[in-house]
Amino acid sequence: MTTANRITIFRILLVPFFIVEVLSYVERGEEWHRCLAIGAFLTAAICDGVDGYIARRYNQRSELGAILDPLADKLLLVAGIVLLSLHHEQYLPHLPLWLTATVISRDVLLLLGLAVIYYACGRVTVKPHLIGKVATVLQMVAVCWALLKLPANWLHWFALGATICTGVSGVIYVCDGVRQLSASPASSPAPKQ
Repeated sequence: MTTANRITIFRILLVPFFIVEVLSYVERGEEWHRCLAIGAFLTAAICDGVDGYIARRYNQRSELGAILDPLADKLLLVAGIVLLSLHHEQYLPHLPLWLTATVISRDVLLLLGLAVIYYACGRVTVKPHLIGKVATVLQMVAVCWALLKLPANWLHWFALGATICTGVSGVIYVCDGVRQLSASPASSPAPKQ
């Protein structure tokens, strides 16, 4: 268990706390719940950069980290996007449903694709792309923007940018997956008997 993996597990453990605090805030309207939710979200986001830096700087990359790191990102972002896409205008601005649908659809599609590639090839190679990282950053900005109750007109543009980048990254990952499947002997036609 590397230091980077411990930080990633801490990020995963922050997700339920974040969810409870957002739900408590929209139920009761007590500002300290919103402050705790913002603190949990920002701590997890900062720890994302810290564990990545530690993994690279101190050569702590591991197979477990390669699974846990994106999982921690997905859990936090999907939780934030889904919670903020519900109508709580009395307390928080809401994120558009098209952002939520795009993020969830892409992630479900990628999980199914990973399972198919692993089943057919016995191994999956995932290469991170810049557009995927930009999508993640824009999703984080959109969630933070809504939690901080900053001007709503900017929130629309961050959500739009996050949606476009998320969709484009999904297409890129699907194309990579198709290439991996095409290169696999399992995708060749079965010999006639």
